Amino acid sequence: MRVRSVTYRLTLFFSTVSTAVLLAVGYLVGSLVERHFIEQDLNELDGTIELVSKVLAKVHFRSDLDLVPQLLNNALVGFPGLSIKIVGPEGRTIFASSDAVFADTRIEDKPNNGFPGQGGAVVRESGGHAFREIAASAPLGITGIPPAKLLVAVNIDHQREFMVALRKILWLSIAAGMLLTGLLAWIAARRGLEPIHRIAALARNISANRLGERLSLAPVPPELSDLASAINSMLARLEDSFRRLSDFSSDIAHELRTPVANLVTETEVALSRARSADEYREVLYSNLEEYSRLSRMIGDMLFLAKAENGLIVPRQEPVNLAEEAQGLFAFYEALAEEKGVGLILDGAGGILGDRLMIRRALSNLLSNALRHTLRGNSVKVSIDRLASGETRLAIENPGANIAPEHLSRLFDRFYRVDASRQKTGEGTGLGLPITRSIVEAHRGTISASSENGTIRFDIRFPPTATA
Repeated sequence: MRVRSVTYRLTLFFSTVSTAVLLAVGYLVGSLVERHFIEQDLNELDGTIELVSKVLAKVHFRSDLDLVPQLLNNALVGFPGLSIKIVGPEGRTIFASSDAVFADTRIEDKPNNGFPGQGGAVVRESGGHAFREIAASAPLGITGIPPAKLLVAVNIDHQREFMVALRKILWLSIAAGMLLTGLLAWIAARRGLEPIHRIAALARNISANRLGERLSLAPVPPELSDLASAINSMLARLEDSFRRLSDFSSDIAHELRTPVANLVTETEVALSRARSADEYREVLYSNLEEYSRLSRMIGDMLFLAKAENGLIVPRQEPVNLAEEAQGLFAFYEALAEEKGVGLILDGAGGILGDRLMIRRALSNLLSNALRHTLRGNSVKVSIDRLASGETRLAIENPGANIAPEHLSRLFDRFYRVDASRQKTGEGTGLGLPITRSIVEAHRGTISASSENGTIRFDIRFPPTATA
């Protein structure tokens, strides 16, 4: 089935509606004009019946009936197209106008209250002419004689000719109006849909290198402003996603290149000449470290891919945050002593969640804090319950302030505040992104702040996750 365009549909709709309106107006005009003629004829017929009734009321003797024709002929001077027939007692025709058209009409069969129909009148044809005719009765002034019966008719040929001409003009006007309305509707639809054509043109020109283009909202009508805003928002999200994807591709290529280059170099050196078993074993141990780093990086990337696609569903079990922090303190105790950094725990609290995932998130934050804390300082973990019912866990350590433009990107994959700093084998650069994914999987939020020489990571779990 062929799908019609919006322009076609709008044009068809407006043309159909306007045609219906024009037909209704034409019918109304024709009906009103015709009703006007009927009322005009009825007034003329009623006036004639009243005139005849007054003349007949003056007849007091049978001999006076012979005077009725003369009286009526004088009274009807100036009334062309009017026909009258009066039938008196015993069926005697008292008067019939010279152009009477009642030759085939049996007035005795007509009811005294006239004909059924509009105003008691009927329309009939006679001798190629049309008449509107009415029947009535008029009392005589002679005592004991029943009323005379009247037939009064008026010629309506001129009315019919006028109505034929009027209907012809109306039909021509309606037809012209239909064509004009269709054309105007098509033009209006095309102009009204112009913003959509601009949106389509913009969409056709969008590519990975032109995601910065946006729709101008100034000329867009209110009905399409939401659509234009949604498209601009979509383009902004796509631009951001492409930028992040490009950065991620560059970062991952850089991160994978280093261990792969190390493996190639060490293997080439090992194969450059014959070596002892211990020397080969040393090379294999060195390669194993690089393999382990690659394995951790690939595992972390798979975890993030699952998190971004909503495939991580944490278990719901009671998690004591203070106990998890104490367990991690014991794990990092040797590293903390080596670096001369203290570990402080303040407060307590628990949530419902996946214990292993929460432990991994805390471990990433503690490891990051220990790496960036100078000797003689301490890393503090604080846990408390907020008035809103949320459970807050904060990890803070002394350190150089981080610029605001870097804070918002700390949770991006492979992002470095100092681009010149080379990563060591102790991390893959994916710890903070994984931590954010774990927190969001528990319907929580994580944020970073840096002020007054203190770097703080703040995690908040919703009241529904509180144990």
